[in-house]
Amino acid sequence: MPEEREARWYVIHTYSGYEKSVKDTLERYVENHAMGEKIQEVMVPEERYVEVKDGERKEKTRNKFPGYVLVKLVFGYEEKEDKSLWYFIRNVRGVTGFVGPDPNKPLPLTDSDLASMGIETDWKPEVDYDVGDYVRIISGAFAEFKGNVSAMDYEKEQVTIEVQMFGRITPTTVSFTQVQKVP
Repeated sequence: MPEEREARWYVIHTYSGYEKSVKDTLERYVENHAMGEKIQEVMVPEERYVEVKDGERKEKTRNKFPGYVLVKLVFGYEEKEDKSLWYFIRNVRGVTGFVGPDPNKPLPLTDSDLASMGIETDWKPEVDYDVGDYVRIISGAFAEFKGNVSAMDYEKEQVTIEVQMFGRITPTTVSFTQVQKVP
């Protein structure tokens, strides 16, 4: 009997504009073939934004990662059943393949990758800095800004950094995963 494997997130590369179609096809496949234990979740991450047109503000959504679909699979490439699942996914209309160094062997996302993409996980970031340390913001709107840590909120997993902007010191709050200690 095969050992129990944990479901992991994989990234499927698609043609731009086919994300929803690929998601729907995979979800129908799960329903029709009772594959809920193999394909646990299919997601096209979206973000909300406000568009102002003719003075009117409208809230809209768009794909956060155009050309990509996230899928949570229980997957072991060596098993015949899993190879057929991989083959099916690769041949869904609009799919160009799995993301990874070898397109023939899907590579799962790490928990830190998921956290930096804004997908909830049980993973807790390793924090190697403290109040008073000099750090650099590595992602987001304030990427490449440097400053001193003035406060840390472990419950919300956020850090407040005093960065210099427009000739003034400005406190900026970002996620733990967006910061790196400067050696």
